[in-house]
Amino acid sequence: MRKINDKVFFKIALTISIVVFILVVILNRRILNPPTEFPDFIYHLPKLHATINGICSALLLISLQAIRSGKIQLHKILNITTFVLSAIFLISYVVYHFFVPETTFGGTGTLRHFYYFTLITHIILAACVLPLILLSFWYALNDNFIKHRKIVRYTFPIWLYVTTTGVLVYLMIQPYYSF
Repeated sequence: MRKINDKVFFKIALTISIVVFILVVILNRRILNPPTEFPDFIYHLPKLHATINGICSALLLISLQAIRSGKIQLHKILNITTFVLSAIFLISYVVYHFFVPETTFGGTGTLRHFYYFTLITHIILAACVLPLILLSFWYALNDNFIKHRKIVRYTFPIWLYVTTTGVLVYLMIQPYYSF
């Protein structure tokens, strides 16, 4: 069987990222017609998303401390846990946005500008971080720690920003949910 090389995996990671991005855009633009009735648990998903993002932020920071302390196995476990939680978040996010129309922020003035700046940077970086995460894991799992360290210099701060601003965006939009 042929072993996958870095270039092939990069193409796979990029393809996955583009497909996920397109799916999210389709759902946010209401291109598909969602069902008019859906289970009540859907309304609890934004709080779940913020919780997952908060946990991921904490795990990323603990993981950084673990690797700096030479606790490689703990670092690995924390990152895999964060990856799994992020995958659960992504699936849940797609489900939520399939059913529920977009909520509009109702704040004004400086708060409104801050919210939209945070939201826009969050969205852009969330789209960019997925291939970086996949490549970071790829290099680590293939014991290519030189490339792993190089890419993680970008992956870590972006992933941390995305998870942290995910919580912040939720806290700011939460009063405007219509449910």
